[in-house]
Amino acid sequence: MNPLDKSFSIDQEMTATRPIAQQKGERQRPRSGWLAITGLLILSALPVLGGVLRLRDGIAGPESEILLATSVAIVAHIVAMSVYCILGAFQFSPALRIRRGWHRTAGRALIPAGFIATLSSIWLAVFFGGPPDEFALAMIRLVFAVPMTVFLVLAVITITRRDFAAHGAWMTRAYAIAISGGTQALVVTLWTLNVGEVDAFGEAWLVAAGFVINSAVAELLILRRTSRRRRGRARRGALTS
Repeated sequence: MNPLDKSFSIDQEMTATRPIAQQKGERQRPRSGWLAITGLLILSALPVLGGVLRLRDGIAGPESEILLATSVAIVAHIVAMSVYCILGAFQFSPALRIRRGWHRTAGRALIPAGFIATLSSIWLAVFFGGPPDEFALAMIRLVFAVPMTVFLVLAVITITRRDFAAHGAWMTRAYAIAISGGTQALVVTLWTLNVGEVDAFGEAWLVAAGFVINSAVAELLILRRTSRRRRGRARRGALTS
């Protein structure tokens, strides 16, 4: 018998005797997640575009009474939040997540950008100096900026403990708050088209609704991941028992 034929038959026999689940796992490739990335980038584009326009208006007005510290905080918030939203969208690609080099490098940029974005948002809310009718909107943003900061802190703590599942959950929660600007724009637009124009106080409640919607979606995504991991562990346990 030809040695090559013999080797081929042995390989076939070994493949046939391996568990079917293992063979499927070998054939399956991580999904690119392009649909989720595209959706997240679209949501990110709305607040990023709004931030760029706001930045342009702030720079174009040399006679503005905005304090230098407030101007710095606005610029820092817009730049950091843009980086955080756009780069963070690619972290939802399973194909990219398994590349440790990419995931770690992106994470080292994302976490500082997230802290700068949320802390500058807190500063702007605490030292709010805008029109009185926009005060409620500033407080709504403060209410959600604080937990985003906490989520980022917990994400750092869990990754230092190598608890990757918890780290991913906390980062997902923080990212959901960060891209709420896109959801808020959609909510306000739909409300205006169906109900009519809203005042500043009504807009504050619609913005809060955008935050809540994104946070609820994040929790559903985390729950789905947890269920998937449990099924995977149960399947592996059944194969080894």
